[in-house]
Amino acid sequence: MRSVGIYAVIILMAAGCSARRSSLLLERHARGPINDALSVANPVSWTLKPQEQTLAKEGVEVTVHYAPAEYLQKFFGDKTIFGEFSGSNPYYPEHLVFYVKIANRNPGKIRIQPEEFVLVDDRGNQYSTISVDYVTAFAEYRQPIATVTRGVLEEASPGYFGVSLPVGKVLAAKPQGRFALIKQSSLQSGYMYPGVVHDGLIAFWNPTPQASSLVLRITNIQTAFEGNNLPKNTIEFPFTFEAVQPAGVQ
Repeated sequence: MRSVGIYAVIILMAAGCSARRSSLLLERHARGPINDALSVANPVSWTLKPQEQTLAKEGVEVTVHYAPAEYLQKFFGDKTIFGEFSGSNPYYPEHLVFYVKIANRNPGKIRIQPEEFVLVDDRGNQYSTISVDYVTAFAEYRQPIATVTRGVLEEASPGYFGVSLPVGKVLAAKPQGRFALIKQSSLQSGYMYPGVVHDGLIAFWNPTPQASSLVLRITNIQTAFEGNNLPKNTIEFPFTFEAVQPAGVQ
């Protein structure tokens, strides 16, 4: 009876945790009109045109490719890139993802900070990039309780008071495969030295479906550093996309 009671308590705790939304996800997903807030970060299948663009300024070349679900599934399923971690697309339909490639053709180093890149729509909303913490928090919130309890049952073993359960796993479980894929594929911040070509993914919460155009600003790329490592110059690359409204959007 004691073991059954402990089992019931842990399952209830797991259920409570799974239904609880992370405080990260309670924040507004964009800066903009409050009446658009509820239409942001919903599952939307976008069509953006053109799908790929390249801009060059002052020895820096940036290519941006819109990455829809089909592109991401093929990308993350490639074992030659991800090895043992290859598998399903770790992003959700609530996310808008871009592949970005930056080439430094300068004689000196440059610095990029993807966390400062922004997406702006024609309705006055501005979206910041979302970190791996946001995506994994969302994954944990969306994970069915059946998945958690099945993992607990599979790892249950006999104990002194009956069935012994992996409490730590229940309370601290994270989708590690998803986390690893995003960490490996994300565009990283830092210095890029001459001749370096760096690429990766950046993601945003889905814009409001009423938007008809989006501008992705690859901003604050720092160049021409002084002796004290302060940049003398920053450059920005604006990429404008026509956003075809998804079917069924009024």
